[in-house]
Amino acid sequence: MYLGLIALLSFGIGALVRDTAVSTGTVLGLLYLPPLLAQLVPSPWRRHIEQIAPMTAGLAIEATRNVRALPISPWAGLGVLAAWAAGSLLAGLAVLNARDA
Repeated sequence: MYLGLIALLSFGIGALVRDTAVSTGTVLGLLYLPPLLAQLVPSPWRRHIEQIAPMTAGLAIEATRNVRALPISPWAGLGVLAAWAAGSLLAGLAVLNARDA
């Protein structure tokens, strides 16, 4: 489910940007930069960034032990990633309709 939602997120960003290199860089930045930036901020903000970051939230679904130690519960994390994917697909669809109409 995680990889499928990442693929949908990537597809939406690809439709939004319509350039292979830029869309690849955007997806990788969106996935890898928030967890790195979360390490630089104080603790209360770190937890919030980890809760809304698509990679951290989506990977919470893999946890089977110490679920209470995670910044977000597994199913809520999958929901956050699904929201990111749906948002990128809707934005990509809107831009494609406006650009190609």
